[in-house]
Amino acid sequence: MITYEYPLNERIRTLLRLEDLFERSRHFIARTDPLDHHVALLTLFEILEVAGRADLKSDLLQELERQKQVLASFRNNPDISEDALSHVMHDIEQASAALFSMTGKIGQYVRENEWLMSIKQRTGIPGGACEFDLPSYHYWLHRPADERIGQLAAWTSPLYPLRDGSAIVLKLLRESGKPQPLSAPLGTFQQMLGGKTAQMIRVRLESGLACVPEISANKYVLNVRFLAQNGEDPRPKTADWDINFELTFCNL
Repeated sequence: MITYEYPLNERIRTLLRLEDLFERSRHFIARTDPLDHHVALLTLFEILEVAGRADLKSDLLQELERQKQVLASFRNNPDISEDALSHVMHDIEQASAALFSMTGKIGQYVRENEWLMSIKQRTGIPGGACEFDLPSYHYWLHRPADERIGQLAAWTSPLYPLRDGSAIVLKLLRESGKPQPLSAPLGTFQQMLGGKTAQMIRVRLESGLACVPEISANKYVLNVRFLAQNGEDPRPKTADWDINFELTFCNL
């Protein structure tokens, strides 16, 4: 199955972008080739750009506190596992404490590193990180892999409270909805929302289906159009067959 997630507000859009970037960062930092570490450094710059929203940290703290209060109301509920509940609340408390300990502007320590900023400036230019543009960076890329991994981790790890806080919020959001099996006749599906609110919509498809969902939604109606993926004709075209899929409305 392939899951497609569609955020319905800017905050969830930002958290999904951060999740994707932190996963990419983890993947490339763990590798040893200089080109992998080049991508890891570019990803760090992207994380800083996305995390630069002034209210991101406070938004996460407020949402984690709200979820903590919601979960606390489930204590002594016979239908809820006390161990699982305590584990989630412990994770929330840990993430909140780590976020609270982040002082100053997010990523300021990177912005104050003139060497890193010189690389960031040059990598904004196509081909701008060539060895003749940045000889010191070329030298760094030829340092031992363990040394590079250690430095990349040191530059990235102060941002992990954002990663961990985002992960908890997105996990709770994804678990908030119940999947519905549905069908889109001739590749088109529409549902009136009737006051139903959601922060994210998830669509799951069999991986063998040669189509992707195009999702649009407002407070009144949800539209999903499945576009056929034909390598011979790259132009988007609605699938001309019935599509079975799962739909989940997620809301905290």
